Amino acid sequence: MSEERILAGLDEEQREVASNLSGPMCVLAGAGTGKTRAITHRIALGVHSGVYVQQQLLAVTFTARAAGEMRTRLRELGAPLVQARTFHSAALRQLQYFWPQAVGGSIPQLVDHKAPHIAEAVRRLRLSADRALIRDLASEIEWAKVSMLTADSYVKAAEGRARVGDLEPQTVARLFSAYEDVKKDRVLIDFEDVLLLTVAILEEDPRILGEIHRQYRHFTVDEYQDVSPLQERLLKLWVGDRNELCVVGDASQTIYSFTGATPRHLLEFSKTYPDAKVVRLIRDYRSTPQVVQLANKLLESRRIERNMPDADVRWPQPLHLVSQRESGRTVEFKEFPDDEAEASSIAARIKDLVDHGTSARDIAILLRTNGQTEAYERALSAAGLSYQLRGGERFFQRNEIREAMMLLRAAAKTRSGEPASGTVAELLMSIGYSAQAPESGGATRERWESLSALVTLSEELGDATTEGPAASLGQFVAEMEARAATQHAPQVEGVTVASLHSAKGLEWGAVFLAGLSEGLLPISFAKDQAGYDEERRLLYVGITRARDFLHLSWSLARTPGGRAHRTPSRFLDGLRPQKARMRREDDAAGSASLSRSAPRAKARGPVRCRTCGKVLDTPAERKLKRCLDCPASYDEALLDALKAWRLETSRAAEVPAYVVFTDATLMAIAEDSPETMEALSRISGVGESKLERFGEQVLGILKEHVAE
Repeated sequence: MSEERILAGLDEEQREVASNLSGPMCVLAGAGTGKTRAITHRIALGVHSGVYVQQQLLAVTFTARAAGEMRTRLRELGAPLVQARTFHSAALRQLQYFWPQAVGGSIPQLVDHKAPHIAEAVRRLRLSADRALIRDLASEIEWAKVSMLTADSYVKAAEGRARVGDLEPQTVARLFSAYEDVKKDRVLIDFEDVLLLTVAILEEDPRILGEIHRQYRHFTVDEYQDVSPLQERLLKLWVGDRNELCVVGDASQTIYSFTGATPRHLLEFSKTYPDAKVVRLIRDYRSTPQVVQLANKLLESRRIERNMPDADVRWPQPLHLVSQRESGRTVEFKEFPDDEAEASSIAARIKDLVDHGTSARDIAILLRTNGQTEAYERALSAAGLSYQLRGGERFFQRNEIREAMMLLRAAAKTRSGEPASGTVAELLMSIGYSAQAPESGGATRERWESLSALVTLSEELGDATTEGPAASLGQFVAEMEARAATQHAPQVEGVTVASLHSAKGLEWGAVFLAGLSEGLLPISFAKDQAGYDEERRLLYVGITRARDFLHLSWSLARTPGGRAHRTPSRFLDGLRPQKARMRREDDAAGSASLSRSAPRAKARGPVRCRTCGKVLDTPAERKLKRCLDCPASYDEALLDALKAWRLETSRAAEVPAYVVFTDATLMAIAEDSPETMEALSRISGVGESKLERFGEQVLGILKEHVAE
C-alpha cells in the first residue's frame, strides 16, 4: 500500500499520529475518537515504508477482544505478522519459550481461578470464609501482586485501604502467604505470577533480555492509563534504553485503580521522554452531539483539581470532545418508584426499539454491580427478549460451539476453498441452525444464538475483504482457531446486560444506564474524593458507550411499596433537565409516560456540616450532618441510653449490636431528637423494617429523656 492510501480517510490529528513513525509518542485519545484506527494505520505505514519490520513490533492492549480486533485491522492493512497481544499473553509466550533455559524443566501449570486455592489457604489457617470473602481475598491478592508487594510488605501498604471483609491486614497477609504456599506445593502459577516470573527472568539473565531486545524494536501500548506498576516494569524491560514507544490513553477513563492500575505513567510520559510527540484526539465519531455534550458536562462539573489516589500528581484538564455526527435524539432521564418498575419499563422500551428495527445485539443495559442484573434478566425474559450477560460462560467453551468447530474443521479438509459466507450456514444447519430464530426460549434459543453468531461472523469476514476475494471456509476456520486461542468471541445476538466496568472498550447503538442512585453510583464504599472521582469516571465511560440513544434512570425504593428513601446520583445534578427532577415514573407495568400527578422528587444537593458548613464527603459524616471532628450537639446521657437499649435488644435477638442500629445512626438520632415516626424515618440508617420494629421504642427513650 502507498503512504497516501494508508493515510486516506484519517483526520488531521489521526494523520499526525500515523505519520510520525520514529521516537516516543503519547496519544491522548478521548472516547470514540478513532485511536485504534490511528495507531493501526501508523503501524501499517511503518511496515509498508520499511521503517518497521513486522515481526519486530509488539502491540500491547488490555483485553483479548481488543487485541483480536487490532490483529484483524492490521491483517486488512497488509501487516498480518505484527504481534498484537495482551500483557499477559505476551508475557506467557515469552515465559514458555525461555523457561527451559532459564529455570529448566516444564513450566508450572497456570490456574484459571484462584478461589479453590485461596479456600485451601483458609482451611490451612483454620479460618472460615464464604464465597464472597474468598472472591474479595482473590481481588486483594491480585492488587498486592500487581503492586509488586509480598506477604511481608502487604501490611504497611494496606494502611488506608478498605478492609477485606472484617479481616485485619495481618490476617490477609497470612492468607496471602498461605495461598503462595498452596501454589508452590501443587506446582502452580497464577496470572500475576506470569508477569512476575517474566520480569524476574529478564532482570536476572542479560542474555535472555538481549534476545528480547533483538526480537522487538518498536512498541505500541493501548489503554496506557490502565497499566499497573508490574506491567510498567515489564514494559520498561522490553523497551530497554531505546525510545521507540507509542502509548495511547485517556486519564478520564481510569476506572481500575482498585486493581492497581494508575494513569501516572500516561500523565508523566513527557517527563520520562522529554522529546516525546504528544497528539490529542478529540473528534468523536461514535456518539451524537447530545451524548458527547452530556459526557463533557459530567467531567466539567468536577471543577476542583483531581488528585490521583496513589500520588500527588494533579489530574489534567479532561479532553473536551467534539462530536462529528449530526444532531440526534435527546438524552432521556427517568425516575421510577422502585427497581421492579425500572426494570420492567426499560425492558418495554427495549422491546419497542427491537420491534422498530434496532438489533438486540446493539442494545445494552449497564449497571454498577453484577448484583443488579437479576431484575433485568427477569424483565427481559418476561418481554420475550434474548439477552447475554457479559462475563458469563466463555463462548468457545459452549458445547454447541465445540460441536460446530469440529464440523467446520472436518469440512475444511475437503471444501477449504469454498466461500465462508453461505457455506458456514449450510454446514451448521445439520446441527440445528436455521435462518429464522426459534420461537421458544431457554437452552434452544441460546444454542441457536451461539450458532447464529458464527454465521454472522462468516458473513462479516466475507464482506470485510475489499482487496481480494471473500474469506474462504479454510480461512474462516483458521480465524476461529486464532480467536479461540485468545478468547476473542464473536458477539451473540441479544441485549447485553453488563457492569459498567466490563463495558469498557465496547459500544452500542442504544445504552440504558440504570440504577443511578446514591449508594450505587457513587457506590457506598467510596469514602473520599479520589473514590468519588473514580465513580464519576465510571459513569463517563458508561455514557460514552452510546452511539445514538442514551437513557439514564434511577428508582426511589428497592421493592414495590417500599419506603422511597433513595435519591438520584449526585453526578446527575446539573445534567438532568428540570422536569426530570420534578416528576417521577409511576407506571410499574413499564409505561414510558411520566405521571404529572406523582409527588415531586427533591433534587439532591451537597450535604453540609451543621456546625462549620463544610461539604461532607463520607457516608458517616452525611448521616450525622456534621464533620466527625466538629463538636457534637447531642446529650451524652441520651446517647448512652440509646446504646444501652440497643445492647439489650441485640442480646435478646442474638444478633450483633450494629444489626439493630450502627453507632453513626444512634448519634444522628441523638442529635436530631425526632418526635414523630415520620421525622425518625428521615434519618439515614432507619429503614422501613427497622422503623416498624424499633420506632416506638426509640421514640419512647427520646420522650423519657426530654421529660427528665
